[in-house]
Amino acid sequence: MGSNQVSEKNQLQNELSMIPKIHPLFSTKNAPGFLRRSIAIGFLSAVASRLGLWGQYSSGWTNFTKYMGDLLYFIPSVLIAPLAIIVTFLETFIGITILLGLFNQLSAIMGGFLTLVFAVAMTIANGVKDPLDYSVFVFSAACFTLAYLDKTATTINKNNNH
Repeated sequence: MGSNQVSEKNQLQNELSMIPKIHPLFSTKNAPGFLRRSIAIGFLSAVASRLGLWGQYSSGWTNFTKYMGDLLYFIPSVLIAPLAIIVTFLETFIGITILLGLFNQLSAIMGGFLTLVFAVAMTIANGVKDPLDYSVFVFSAACFTLAYLDKTATTINKNNNH
């Protein structure tokens, strides 16, 4: 590992050690695992909603494809349904692989770019308020942070079992 990576790792560990020891959930030992599980559940919940698995609280497939069409108004409408299927597949793949701890770095980067594209599309179509209100930029940043943690935390993974 290069000296730059070592100093970044040390800086990250120092910053994480400043988190108050209020509850074990918030410890530096558990934070990366909590982040990983939160991201995974976020992706899987979105998929569950559009597939109607949240019952009356579900958005449903029709509403999802309509919303995608509204956001991607510059794309021919014939491509919206195939894009909705691809996005749903990607979100399912990302959610499951991150939840199971498989391909964490790759899946987190994919999730970061997918949510960033979504946030930018929301901003172009509706202005910046919606992606800020729904924390889409934050979700994207969390994915990229997870990818960074997975890249720099080889020993952290071994020591903390996240």
